[in-house]
Amino acid sequence: MISEKYHKTYHNIVALIFTAVAVLHGARIVYGWQAFVGGAAIPFWVSWVALIISIYLAYRGFSFTKK
Repeated sequence: MISEKYHKTYHNIVALIFTAVAVLHGARIVYGWQAFVGGAAIPFWVSWVALIISIYLAYRGFSFTKK
């Protein structure tokens, strides 16, 4: 069985990754950076959705480390 310490470490690392993703999407929105995938431009609404989802997932990850 995996100990509680490893669960907290896992949730902390995942939360930090989602925080970094949220910061990058926020920076893309604020600075107007263009994103391309396979030559197609990604609209900014995609970053808004990704920002909201990544903030939520980071919050949940950090909240699991408090339990």
